[in-house]
Amino acid sequence: MNRNKYRIIYQELSGKIINGEYKQHEQLPSENLLVKQYNVSRETVRKALSLLQTNGFIQKLKGKGSVVIYNESMNFPVSQLISFEEIKESLNMDYVTAVEIFEKVNAGDYPVVMAALDLAEQTELFRVVRTRRKGGKVNIIDTDYFLVSLMPNLTKEIARQSIYSYIENQLEQTISFSNKAITFEPMTASELELFGEVTPPYAATVRSTVHLANALPFQYNISKHRASEFKFVDFSRRPAHKKA
Repeated sequence: MNRNKYRIIYQELSGKIINGEYKQHEQLPSENLLVKQYNVSRETVRKALSLLQTNGFIQKLKGKGSVVIYNESMNFPVSQLISFEEIKESLNMDYVTAVEIFEKVNAGDYPVVMAALDLAEQTELFRVVRTRRKGGKVNIIDTDYFLVSLMPNLTKEIARQSIYSYIENQLEQTISFSNKAITFEPMTASELELFGEVTPPYAATVRSTVHLANALPFQYNISKHRASEFKFVDFSRRPAHKKA
């Protein structure tokens, strides 16, 4: 396991919940068993379980351990800040990624991106357009803008795999938080060329500005989804009530 041991445990357990190995209302193995199974500290296990609870997979109950509350309608999480490869792995999705465009551009040519990332006009960005295909059909088009200064050695091959993994494991940067907006928009001619036949020609569109732990905005993402193929469901948890 790498330095993000708790994330590996989280991905394995969430995958088992999604695949039905642990069903709704069933209990996960105890903390003691998970510590032995993964050969990690109790703190690492608790961190993984806390992430499962935050993302709506389990509820930790005093005296009863961790109970599964996930149901299958909770798919393709929009609120979580995880890469497509991590989503694909945890949901066991049969998708193939293709890099359609990989180029350097100036921020000034993309005013919305320039404003979102608070950049000067001449700031260099990587513009990466990737399609996510299932059964040969494009269901998602991701367009990303990344700061070249942060990752000057980014390559098309890295983009085909996982840019987030590269940032965290190779550059040792911490990706911290994002702001997201979801809209339904008409597809452009270039998007229809990639999506193929779509009726009606609208896409569920998620726009994100992503920040590092030092609050630096380093990525602007536009993720367009074939609306008929995806249902976005957010899991909400009410904060603990404070007694007066």
